[in-house]
Amino acid sequence: AMRSILRRLAAIVFGPAVLALMGVFSASAIAQGISKPYRVGVLNDARAANHPAVDGLKAGLRTVGLEEGRDVVFDVRLTDGNPQRLLDAAAALANAGVDLIFTSGEAATLAAKAATQTTAIVFTLVGDPVATGVVKSLASPAGNLTGISSLTTELIPKRLEVLKEIAPRLRRVWAIQYAADPGSAAAIARANEVASRLGIEIVSRSVRTLEELERILEGLRPGDALLVPDCATLDLSAVLLEASLARRTPAVFSAELWVSHGGLVSYGADYRAQGVQAARLAGKILRGALPRDIPVEAAEPIVLAVNMKAAASLGLTAPRQVLFRADIIRR
Repeated sequence: AMRSILRRLAAIVFGPAVLALMGVFSASAIAQGISKPYRVGVLNDARAANHPAVDGLKAGLRTVGLEEGRDVVFDVRLTDGNPQRLLDAAAALANAGVDLIFTSGEAATLAAKAATQTTAIVFTLVGDPVATGVVKSLASPAGNLTGISSLTTELIPKRLEVLKEIAPRLRRVWAIQYAADPGSAAAIARANEVASRLGIEIVSRSVRTLEELERILEGLRPGDALLVPDCATLDLSAVLLEASLARRTPAVFSAELWVSHGGLVSYGADYRAQGVQAARLAGKILRGALPRDIPVEAAEPIVLAVNMKAAASLGLTAPRQVLFRADIIRR
């Protein structure tokens, strides 16, 4: 009986304190168990939120256990290919305190780099990260950036080779670049490396406005073709696709996206696949890794795509050796 009384007294005396302590521990456990989702800023030249690389990023993050809404939320800034809006959006994301900025394209990546030296940046669709000044080296990026090299510049010789195979009579290839693109010099140099071997002349032109572009396109003649840059500024890729179709001028692109919209041929990395590939790097960084410790990766796979309908409309026939190598054939 005495033991029972003592136990009841202990419960009366110590019970509130114990319950209070239990409440503190429970609140602490809950606070530790429920963390805020990571915030990822998205910066590119697109006019809509569903950029293929962003779709790939979201899919890739799911595969590493980061679900949208539950584990990660996205702050997407649309800039419509306007250089000033890119700079403003990059600064806004840096000031918003996001955990990571995901970029697509050289202009967006350089804008993000200029906006912050502390927030981690993972890039895609950068054709030559070293030549454009995005990173110091691929193996040791340094700073707060890493990502996926789309190999756009490196693949220019192969791109010209397949264009010449499909259009053997072509004599001049117009390489039209956005004037402020820091990688344009490297791209032109690569094109000139193979020009004499292929029996073609590279006509290099830089533009700053759509009016300049229209004037340059007036110079297209039979036997000419277009080497289309991977550039959304001024909607350059889209405008050159339209020019290719309207003027019946063969054109080679860097991604299959443009072949799916009627372009003749492309050789390069898929936009969505780059987003998936970059998601693995982003997942590591969100969980504590530093960008400078993660080497820049080469995009994969590299895809050769041919549009048979476009070839027919241009009076061309894709040779058998090209079709055998093609990963995607649109009819």
